[in-house]
Amino acid sequence: MLFLTLYDIISYLISIIVFVVIVQFVLGLLIAFNVVNTHNQFVSAVWTALNAILEPMLRPIRRIMPNTGAIDFSPMVLIIGLKVLQIILGNVARAYY
Repeated sequence: MLFLTLYDIISYLISIIVFVVIVQFVLGLLIAFNVVNTHNQFVSAVWTALNAILEPMLRPIRRIMPNTGAIDFSPMVLIIGLKVLQIILGNVARAYY
């Protein structure tokens, strides 16, 4: 029962991180296409906070991945890695139940 509870907590945290990655991606697109402006204090604060949260997770992935030019695949790799971790932990938690 303890493993299932821990799995639920970790799964919830993974879902939050995936949501934050998606929000950062969408906000990055909006900034790139000049839909929102980083001179706005709210947009700048949200962008800075999202980067501060995700950069420690994305930096090691960016170091390992080859340079692909203007396209950054590290958020996608992070999401896939987190989902794989979620599946593995779920199977381990169910095995001990």
